[in-house]
Parts: sequence; structure tokens; C-alpha cells
Amino acid sequence: MEDQILALTAEVAAIKGAAEVTNRMFAEAYYYITIPLMVLIHAGFLLYEMGATRLQNVLSSGVKNLLAFAFTIAAWYLFGWWFYWALPTWPLDFSAGAGYMEISGLEYANAISWAWGDSAQYMGPNMGDNASGVFWGAFALFAATTASIASGALIERIQTVGFVICAVVLGTAAWGIAAAWGWHADGWLVTKFGYHDFGAAGLVHAVAGFFALGVLINLGPRVGKFNADGSANHLAGHNMPLTVTGLMLIIVGFFGFLMACIILPGEGWSWYGDRATTIYGTPMTLSALAFNVPLAAAGGIIGAWVMTRDPFWMMSGCLAGIISVASGLDVYFGSTVIAVSMLAGIILKPCADWLEGLGIDDAVGCVTVHGTIGLFGLVMLGILGSGLPGLGAFAPEDTVALSLFGQIVGAVVMFLLGFVPGYVVSWLVDKAGMLRIPDEVQIKGLDAVKVPARAYPQGMASPESES
Repeated sequence: MEDQILALTAEVAAIKGAAEVTNRMFAEAYYYITIPLMVLIHAGFLLYEMGATRLQNVLSSGVKNLLAFAFTIAAWYLFGWWFYWALPTWPLDFSAGAGYMEISGLEYANAISWAWGDSAQYMGPNMGDNASGVFWGAFALFAATTASIASGALIERIQTVGFVICAVVLGTAAWGIAAAWGWHADGWLVTKFGYHDFGAAGLVHAVAGFFALGVLINLGPRVGKFNADGSANHLAGHNMPLTVTGLMLIIVGFFGFLMACIILPGEGWSWYGDRATTIYGTPMTLSALAFNVPLAAAGGIIGAWVMTRDPFWMMSGCLAGIISVASGLDVYFGSTVIAVSMLAGIILKPCADWLEGLGIDDAVGCVTVHGTIGLFGLVMLGILGSGLPGLGAFAPEDTVALSLFGQIVGAVVMFLLGFVPGYVVSWLVDKAGMLRIPDEVQIKGLDAVKVPARAYPQGMASPESES
């Protein structure tokens, strides 16, 4: 009998061990899949911005997007990851939190981000776990997404080097600090104000949108955008079908983006252990996304169609609809999603027109779609979700609940984290003579001067005819 018990115990242990390995591999594969899905966001932005660009500038816009993707990811590996781990409690507490390996968050960031000593196993090919690499990859794609968001606003008149500098600052420092403060269990916005932003409407979209606004103020409008009396001209892109297709690809990539915002169940993954959670440790399921993301896309399209009947703004409304509810996708019911996203689609074009009336040439509506609607979504969650738990898995009796005040504080912080570095860095780059492309080059066409190739074969409309 004793031998049978021992054999049975060994068999159960073996089955349990195999199940744990399977769960770890499934979780690793889950996050791994989110990464190429998020690459579709960049394919979408590439098509979107090239289509929205005039014929003589198509390839220059494409090159800019490729460089944003490349430089931001490299910079995230070199120092962007450090911001997220080192600064969740800064500037309130320079110890940057504690609890990781019984050392301060700052010490942990130094080790994990720069692969010192034993921590090298977490940032290289001989991984010590199934989580670090795929989490890093997902965060790196979040960082690259912020740069791609901002790039559309700046097309047809920003220098390549100046743009790369701005993209690196946005994708590492601005986004990294925003994520540390508002998307980390020790983040002071979360622990002190109950800030909640499940789908990163504030800390990705609003930060990127208002970073772009700061750059636009120093960059100025494209040649021919505004008349002497201040009225604006419509500078139509060369290929609307390309732009609309690109926007749809961004929506597809959004599913991967939002998948990566869920912490899977299982030891070493979820704080609850047996259920999926948000980054805040509150309950979450993929089913919630399956309901709410398509409804948000539909609501945004309908709202924009009601106001404009314009295909470009309808697809921008689709994106705005998702952003408007991204912060609360884990708590909203479908009827709420439809109402909020439709409202976002309705206000989208009037907000963009108001910004243009101030003399800001936002070529693709980036500031409005991502910045304004991102803040709108944060505040709406404060109105509709006030009183919901904060950090569900971390001593909930001691955590600050979600509130309108906390969401407004978060919205202000995200605006400043985007706008201030965007303005300051672009001002410095401008003073160095590396921001704006000269007017005569804009008139001739950027591809003819900056790119050793043409977007389309001879026989189609020439750059000269578009000038």
C-alpha cells in the first residue's frame, strides 16, 4: 500500500509539473503573439501616413516611420526599460518603491534593465524565466507605438534626424515615466489617486498626442496650409484607400495591444494566481475585450459618420472610439461602450477643426484622435466608474478607489508628460537647425531631395505636377 501511495504521489507530482510547464509555455506564447500583432499597428501607420501624404513626399513619410520603429525599440532596450522600473514613486520617493528581490526599485531597475551580474539571464538568450523577454517585447512595442502615433502629425516638413531624436525621447522617457507612474503597482498616480487606465488611453495615446502638439508648435505648418488671412487649405493625401486600409490594420493591431494589457493566470504571472487581471491586479478577461473592442470601433464609426460622412473621419472615429473607452474596457458594459464611443466620434471633427483654427497643422488629426480623445476617455471613466476598487490584489483595504478627481489628476499629468518634453526637445532641436525642412525643399518635394527612389513608376503623376 505504501509503495502504491508513493507511486501515486509521484505520478500526481509529475502531472502537476507538466501542467505548470504547459501553463508557462502557453503564457509565454500568448505574449509572444501580441508582439507581431502590435507590429500590424506599425504596418497600419505606415500605410495610413503614406496615403495621407502628397505624392512628392510618400517615401519620406515611409522612411520616417521605419526609423521611428527601429530607433525607439533599440533605445527602449538600452535605457527605456529602466524608466519603467526605476521611477514609479519618483519624485515623491527616490527609493522608487521596494519589494523586488528585497531591494529597492531603483536597484532592481539598474540590475534588470542593464543586465548586471545574475540579472543578465533576464535580458539575453539564456532566459531565467518565461516572462521577462516577452514582457519586454510587449513594452517595446508600446514604446514604438507612441512614436508612430506622433509621426503622422509631423509629415511633410520635419527633418529625419530631428524626428528620430523626438521619437526616442517620446518612446523612452515620456512613455516610460508615464507607464511607471500610472501603469505600475507602485506608481504614485495609482497608489495616491486611484488612477485607472487599463488600455493606456492616457499613458500611450494622450502622451503621444500632446507630445506631437508640443513639436507642432515649434515645427510650424506645411507650406501652403494657411492663407494670409489665417484660413486653412485642405492638403489632401494622394491615396485615400491606402489611408483607410492602414487605419483598419491599426484596429487589428489594437487587439494585440489590448491583449498585452492582461496579466494571465498562473503562478509567476497573475497576482491572484488563479485568474487573469489588469496591470492593477483587478479581474479581467479576454471575453470583456471580445465584447467591448468591436462595439467601441462600431460606435466611433457611427458617431463620425453622423457628423461628417467623410471616410477619413469615419475610420479615425473607429480609432477614437476604441481610445475613448480603452481606460475602462475592463469595467464597461457594452451599452456604455456604444454610448461613449459614439460621443467620441461625434466630437472628433469639431475638436480637430478647433485646433486647426488656432493655426496648428496636424496633418492627420493625431492630437485630436489620440490626445484629446485619450483625455476624454480618462475623464469619462472617472464619471462612470467612480468608486471601483484600485489595486485589487494588493491589500485592497489600503488602496485608493477610482475617482473622478484621480482621473482628472491623471489626465493633467499625462498631458504634461506629453506636451512639455515634446515642446522642450523640439525647441532645442529647432535651435540646432535640425527640425524643419526648408520651404523650398517642401515645394520641390521631399522624395526628390531626401530619398534616392520614387514611390511610383514613371507615367503616373509626377512630383512636379503635384507641386
